[in-house]
Amino acid sequence: MEDVRREGQRIALGALGNALVMMVDDDPIVVELTQGLLQKAGYRRFVSTSDASTAIAMLLRELPDVVLLDLNMPGVSGFELLAQMRGDPVLKHIPAIVLTSEEDAQARLRALDLGASDFLRKPVDPSELALRVRNTLAARAHREQVRKAFVRYVSPRLAEGIMSEADAPFASPPQRAEMVALFADLRGFTRITETIEVEQVVGMLNEYFTVLTEAIYQHDGTIFNMAGDSLLVGFNVPFLQPDAAERAWRTAEEMLARFSKVAAGWRARHGISTGIGIGVCQGQVIIGNVGSPHYMSYTVIGNTVNTAARLKEMALMGEVLVSGDFYDAIRRLVPGNRVESRGAVALRGKSETVRVYAIRP
Repeated sequence: MEDVRREGQRIALGALGNALVMMVDDDPIVVELTQGLLQKAGYRRFVSTSDASTAIAMLLRELPDVVLLDLNMPGVSGFELLAQMRGDPVLKHIPAIVLTSEEDAQARLRALDLGASDFLRKPVDPSELALRVRNTLAARAHREQVRKAFVRYVSPRLAEGIMSEADAPFASPPQRAEMVALFADLRGFTRITETIEVEQVVGMLNEYFTVLTEAIYQHDGTIFNMAGDSLLVGFNVPFLQPDAAERAWRTAEEMLARFSKVAAGWRARHGISTGIGIGVCQGQVIIGNVGSPHYMSYTVIGNTVNTAARLKEMALMGEVLVSGDFYDAIRRLVPGNRVESRGAVALRGKSETVRVYAIRP
C-alpha cells in the first residue's frame, strides 16, 4: 500500500499543471486573487462561478479535480452545495476545500461533516493554499490508485463499496466463510500455444479473459486467481451475497455464451476448435491473506476450492460440472433436460465421493 501511496503522489505532482481547479465564490476580487495565486503555483486550469445555484450543473459539466468553496453566499449556501455534491454519485468523490472568513467552530465542524476535504480561513496565505491543493490532489490520486487495485479483483460497483467502507475486507484477518467457487479454463490451450504465434496467443488470452471478466463483473463475482488459461472466481466472499449460488450459475451461463462468439472467431481466423470447461462447488473455505512477509495474496483455500478445481479438470468443452450441494441450490433455475447426473464420483486426491451433475448449454 505504501507503493500505491507514492504512486498517487507522483501522479498528482506530475499532473499538477493539468489539474482543473474550480472555485465557487460570490466575491469576484477573491476569485481573481485566488486564480492569480494558483497560476503562480503552477495550476494553469481554473474555472469559477459566483452563482452557487448553478454550481452543480457546472460541476457536472467540468468535473474538476478539486473545488474551492465559499460557505456564505446569497441564495444557495456553501453548506447546501456540499450536501448536494455528496448526494450525487458523480460528484461525491470530488474533494472540496472550504475557504471562508467564518470563525465559528460549529461552522467548520458542519462543513467537515458534510464532506469538506479541508478548511482554510480567509484571507488565505498563498503558500498554504498551494500546499493544501497539492495535498488534496495527491490524496485523490491515491484513492484512484487504490480503487484501480480493487478493480483487479472485483467489479467497479463493489470497488466503490469498498472505498466507502472504513475497513476493507482485504485487510481483515483470515476467517471461515461459506463460498461458491467457480473455476474456468480453456480446452486445448497447450495445443493452441504450440501452433499459434506467441503474439497471437497473448492477444487471444487477453480476449478470452476479457469476456470472462465481463461476465464475472456483471454478477459481482470476485476474482481470486488468474493464471495461464485458468480463472478462480468466488461468490459470497468477501461480501455476503444471499443469492450467491444464482449469481455463480448466471456467471457460468454468461461465460459460455460470451466465449462461444470468441471461439467462433478463432475458428474462422485460426482454424482451431476450442471452448471452456467450468467447475462449481459450494461449501466452507478459509479466506485471507496467504504468503510470506515479502509477498502476500488475498485468496481462498479449502476443500470447496479443490473440488471446484477437480470438476473443472473433468468438464468437457462447453460443459459445467457442479457439486450436488450447488445443484440443489440452483435446481429451479436449470431445465431438467439440460442436466445429467454423474452419480457419486471419486475425485482425484479425495477420499470421499462427491455428487456430480453435468449441465450443458
